[in-house]
Amino acid sequence: MPINSFDDYPMSWKPDIEKRMGPLYKTIAQQLEDDVREGILTPGTRLPPQRELADFLDINVSTVSRAFKLCEQKGIICSTVGNGTFVASDAAADPFLLSEKKLSDIIEMGPVFPSKNSNEIIAAQMEKMITKPDFPELFQYGRINGTLWQKETAAKLICRAGYDVQSSQVLLANGAQNAIMAVLAGLFHAGDTIGTCEFTYPGIKTAANMLEIRLYPIPSCDDEEITAENLLYACKNGNIKGLYVIPDMNNPTTHTLSEASRNAIADIARKEHLIVIEDAIHSLLYDTPRIPIAVRAPERTVYISSLSKVISPGLRMAFLAVPESFRQKLTEALYNMNISVPPMMAELVCQIIVSEDAGKIIEEHRNENRQRNNIVDRYLKNYDVRGVPEGIMRWLILPSHITGEAFAASAYQQGVHVYGAECFAVGNAKSVNAVRLAVAAPGTREQLADGVQLIKKMLDETCADY
Repeated sequence: MPINSFDDYPMSWKPDIEKRMGPLYKTIAQQLEDDVREGILTPGTRLPPQRELADFLDINVSTVSRAFKLCEQKGIICSTVGNGTFVASDAAADPFLLSEKKLSDIIEMGPVFPSKNSNEIIAAQMEKMITKPDFPELFQYGRINGTLWQKETAAKLICRAGYDVQSSQVLLANGAQNAIMAVLAGLFHAGDTIGTCEFTYPGIKTAANMLEIRLYPIPSCDDEEITAENLLYACKNGNIKGLYVIPDMNNPTTHTLSEASRNAIADIARKEHLIVIEDAIHSLLYDTPRIPIAVRAPERTVYISSLSKVISPGLRMAFLAVPESFRQKLTEALYNMNISVPPMMAELVCQIIVSEDAGKIIEEHRNENRQRNNIVDRYLKNYDVRGVPEGIMRWLILPSHITGEAFAASAYQQGVHVYGAECFAVGNAKSVNAVRLAVAAPGTREQLADGVQLIKKMLDETCADY
């Protein structure tokens, strides 16, 4: 036992290190991780100050600091200047959003999959490509940055989303996640901090964790807008070097940033020398494109356009529009990660774009999404379920007495798979009781209707109990 008496002292965590094995800081870190996983320490719990914990354990404060740093790198805890250290909101969430077991009759509304209705169009383009005499050449290595024709084609697609770029600005990547990883590896360093929304795409979390880059959750207002005040606070107090944002139909909250927020981000990026990572993965789903942040601050923004959610998830291709000052570093990062994008995939994607099949497929997805969202609106009209008709997901706000994690677990037992808000939380993000519903899900519309009705039944029952 520690020689100092803390028997009656109100500490939130009192680890036992008597049976320690190996380095002491690793023992403390492992016990902290175990206590979080087992629910002894819940998300949002404020941990004792490092010096206080060191006094309790009768050890050097540097040992506690090493343990906390290790846990912070794993995303288990987070600290904010002047507020202390907390158990991260998503500490117990599965970063890959995968369940360990599957029920044979589960209705899938967790992962997002665009409709398969357009796959035949893609297959037809592939058949045409195979008949061309130069098809065997596509099995060789491709150029690092793609061909001029491929970059010009990519620029045309990006232009549809409201960003008029030159082909010289375009780089090719193997999907949006690959592009994000390249941006983090090429433009940031271990120990850097990047701002994000409080609830965001889990892929940025796993990528940042791998590269030891910290994410800083930027609080939003009640209308989910990123304000100039909060972004400036993150610059000054979080020392952020960049900002990752999905401006259109944010994953998971479905929120689309206003023009005022986009202007504020662009202005602050210039003044504070921030690198903005604009993930435009959903932008093409809008009939009328919103003006991207990249248009307002092209010299500070890396714009990422991907095909997985607007055309087909099997087309692992993304296009980056980058400022000249970032081009060399990003080219090197992509080369080190990929050598090149597969020439056959690049050729197929570009053929789909230039043939106007891309526009047809996107419109088909919009129409399918509208019909699926009508199903959600019909059954959940009495609840706060956010999203737009063209969107591929909805954000369901739950009654205050049930967490997203608890609702998702209960829903799974009843036969429908959804994701709780905790899966998307960044660091010590404020608590919100919500779940994400995948509208563009693998099943049919009828299966979606069955899933939504199960969710409605759960909501009706839980509200009746209170």
